[in-house]
Amino acid sequence: MTEPQLNPPYDLVVSLGTDHHRFDRLVAWVETYLEDNPQVTALIQHGFTAPPRLADGVERLPRQQLLELYQQASVVLVQGGPGSILDAREVGALPLSVPRLSRLKEAVDDHQVEFARIMEIHGETMVVSSSEDLANKLDAALADPDSLKGSYRVPGSDKAAQRLQGLVESALGGPWKGRLSGVFLRRIGQVFRWKA
Repeated sequence: MTEPQLNPPYDLVVSLGTDHHRFDRLVAWVETYLEDNPQVTALIQHGFTAPPRLADGVERLPRQQLLELYQQASVVLVQGGPGSILDAREVGALPLSVPRLSRLKEAVDDHQVEFARIMEIHGETMVVSSSEDLANKLDAALADPDSLKGSYRVPGSDKAAQRLQGLVESALGGPWKGRLSGVFLRRIGQVFRWKA
């Protein structure tokens, strides 16, 4: 597979993650924004979703290359998954995030809704709830790109990973309590370099 020809830095870098479910809703929201704001340059890592029409598109990038694009971008927009949000935070970007919804067949469950909400409470992301909300947040962020820059999150801390696991489990409780030992926590563990 040949490397895609990218034109960084982009105003907006979007990642839909690596989930095999399509995420057409987020691409449509971004394209609506780009139609109204043709001066904004954008790259969408679209995975299994159809490539964008109004932005540069790539199915998948090596993680390090994606992190470099995040670092150069004015705004980072990601799916609401643990890896996506924490990857952006690792390079100092405070990402906008859109959780995938199971009722729209974008994911098998709504863990991203809960995770993104918790991360927003802790100042690690800004959750986007609609196309209009995205437009408002992008307008504000592009007018003041420093508003979405934060401290770098350093991976590798077992203590931080265990604290996050405890926060997530205590916040979700109920039916989520036993389910967090699977893929969800393994993905968090990959980011923090610990084993669940």
